[in-house]
Parts: sequence; C-alpha cells; structure tokens
Amino acid sequence: MKPIPIPQAARDNLHQLLRIAHEEDLGTGDVTGRLLPAALRATGRFIAREPLTICGSVFIEDIARAYDEIIETEILVREGANLEPGDIIAEWFGPAWAVMAAERVALNFLQRLSGVASMTRRYVHAVADTNAMIYDTRKTTPGWRALEKYAVRVGGGENHRMGLYDAVLVKDNHLAALVSAGQDNPLAEMGPKLDELRKALPHNGFVEIEVDTIKQYETALTLPVDVILLDNMRPAKLRKAIEMRAQAGREDIKLEASGGITLKSVQAVAETGVDRIALGTLTHSAPAADIALDIILQS
Repeated sequence: MKPIPIPQAARDNLHQLLRIAHEEDLGTGDVTGRLLPAALRATGRFIAREPLTICGSVFIEDIARAYDEIIETEILVREGANLEPGDIIAEWFGPAWAVMAAERVALNFLQRLSGVASMTRRYVHAVADTNAMIYDTRKTTPGWRALEKYAVRVGGGENHRMGLYDAVLVKDNHLAALVSAGQDNPLAEMGPKLDELRKALPHNGFVEIEVDTIKQYETALTLPVDVILLDNMRPAKLRKAIEMRAQAGREDIKLEASGGITLKSVQAVAETGVDRIALGTLTHSAPAADIALDIILQS
C-alpha cells in the first residue's frame, strides 16, 4: 500500500482542534498531576486492543508537542496498517505528569480517526472484486472535516466534495425549490445554468445531479454533468441505469449509488456496475477504535 499524503488542510485542522482540546481539557493545569514528582519519568505505550486500521499515528508527535515539547515520540507502525490486538502503535518517553496529561486527548484523536479508517477499510474490502469506489460525504463531525476525510483516504476510500464551494451537487431539495419558484421542469432546463456554474469551480471540481426516478435519470443523461447520483435505488434499477447510460453513449458520466447502503448490501450494489458508492456512515456512524495508552513508570 502506497503512503497516503497528509494534506496540509488535515494538519491545520489538527492544530486548530488541538488548541481547543488543550484548553478544554487542561484549563489552568492538571491539578491531580501535581501529586507526581517532577523527576518521575514514564513510557507511554499506545496499544491496539482490537483489530483496526490505524490512522493518526502520524499526528502523535504533534499532539505531544502541544502539551510539552520534552515528550519524545517513537512511531512503530505505518499509517494505514491493519493491526491486531496487542500491536504497539507508538511510544512516548518523558515526565510522567506530562505523558499522563496528554493521554486522553491523544487517544481521542487516535480512536476517532482509526474508527473512521477501519469502517472505510471494511467497505473497501467488501467491494474489492468490483470496479466500484467507496466515497465519503459531507456528513462529518463539525470542525473535523479535513481530518475525517483524511481518515477515509487512509482506509482506502475516496473523498467526495469538501464543502459547498468546490463542486456542484443539485439535490432533490434544489429541484423542489425551483418548482416552487415557478419552473415547471427545472431539471430539463438546467443545462446552460450548469455550464455557467462550472466556470466557478476549481480545476478538480465537478458537476453532479441527484435523481431518484428513472424518468429523472433519463433527463439527467442529456445534461452536461460529470456524475449522476442514483438515490435509494435497488440493484435492479441500478442495472437498468447502467444499460441506459450505454444506450445513450454517455459512458463519460460516472454513476454514483447512495442511500440506505449497508455493509451487508454494498457488494450487491457494487456488482451492478456503478462507479461510485457514497456512504455517510463512514463518518457519522464509525465507532471509536479501541486503543489504550499503557503507562510504564521508571524509578
């Protein structure tokens, strides 16, 4: 597996959150930590307690420095590696009071990001024998978007749009609003408007339309779009959509399935021939991975 580049946005996101986490957790100081002798040193050993895909190991040193630069860090695993219970992720060396003060926040980041990466890896594995790619959505934890989308990439998935600014995604609510505003068939009239909106996108931006009926889909195939989102369609309808795309000569359009897809059903969806599967569950429902920090005191 190739190393996953760490976007600067993810590092910036980490440092913003670290400032908040440090303030809310440490406040005016660790009053319990005052019990510990200043000279007492400790090794803090980050250990996997369940099978997981590790994400956030590359940030452990940053987290330590946010608490005390005297803490030394040694990373022992590759980011994105599949770990088993008992595997050691990294070690901290430093004053016991500093290692213990930084423990909870470090685990919060590691457990959350590894949970997202692990969830994503399970979905990616489920569709491994197909051509479908697993994508995330904007259903991220407020304030954590760049980090959680990085975790999806570490798990083997792909990122959808980052926000409302870098892609066009016309959803059912947009169409309903246009009908309410007096347009009889806004989907059919949208071509020139989409061409105009495309000019405002960054170089890697795209234009996507959501449809939930075959009739809407037939119209969408005539429009200047890059992706059509097939919302809540069962495999039989997805296969029909694949056939219609070929008949229309629009293989340039990627087809994306979304809505109600679970780990049990994702393989069947992928086997229909869709190009992409978008899943909010990767971020909004990923459980925290079980990771612990074992403290070894040195007299």
